[in-house]
Amino acid sequence: MVARSRADVVQPDLAPVAGAYAIVSRLAPHPGQLRREVQVAEAAGFDVVCTYDHLGQHLSALEPLAFAAAWTERVRLCPLVLNNDFHHPGLLAQRLATLDRLSGGRLEVGIGAGHAFPEYEAARIAFDAPSLRKARLAESVEILRRLLDGERVDHHGDHYDLTGLATITPAQAHVPILVGVNGRTALAQAARTADIIGLTLLGKTLPDGNAHAVRWEPERLDATVAFIADFAGDRAGALELNALVQAVVVTDDRRRAAEELAAKTPGLEVGHALSTPFLALGTHDQIAEHLLACRERLSVRT
Repeated sequence: MVARSRADVVQPDLAPVAGAYAIVSRLAPHPGQLRREVQVAEAAGFDVVCTYDHLGQHLSALEPLAFAAAWTERVRLCPLVLNNDFHHPGLLAQRLATLDRLSGGRLEVGIGAGHAFPEYEAARIAFDAPSLRKARLAESVEILRRLLDGERVDHHGDHYDLTGLATITPAQAHVPILVGVNGRTALAQAARTADIIGLTLLGKTLPDGNAHAVRWEPERLDATVAFIADFAGDRAGALELNALVQAVVVTDDRRRAAEELAAKTPGLEVGHALSTPFLALGTHDQIAEHLLACRERLSVRT
């Protein structure tokens, strides 16, 4: 497996880079500021610029990536992640293929089952049980894969019904799909179909959209990685893992930063804060060393 950690950083020029890492961009709405942000990220050596897909007073997920493509040459582009319930896979595939063409083949597709109940409520979109949303996601990923691979799709499933649908051909021969999920059934499905699996800190999601306490223990993550490898089978060697860093704290006192985070984060112990790939604490060199150590601990290769 290949792991690529993705850091959520507000100032990309302050972010450590060591190997294949990426930046989640908050993408300021001012065009000049957005242009500078993506260009600085590329110059700093980041591999991927990402957006997010939430309803409200935010930029949407895909259009800013097209803007970023026009002002960069190398960096890849990924919505991290699209909410499947906000997009029909047959319509989404055409938008994704268009973005891949306009960017010269730099798209990665991140998609998940959705989890933010207030957004569903505000838009009057049905917020189904987690198992149903995840099943719908799995079916959607299968459709996207076939359409982005150039197939004309007939699909008559539990959630989507398509007859003879096709889209334009992407620039890439194979557009990578990242699936962000949790839960054994959803992870097993992603291990068989996704190119990249987004590891998540969310606990079990309740029907009302609330989640149990986050599980930070390294043993839990180790078990999840082993579970994915078992279900991936022959695909395990090519499957990537994604860890979305929840906080970047640049400091000369790494342990103190861990203690401060642990004091205000339920379920987080100092040792967990220092070992998890979901947090990046310390000097730039320490953060780079930590992320590389997480790769080794998780038995991954770069």
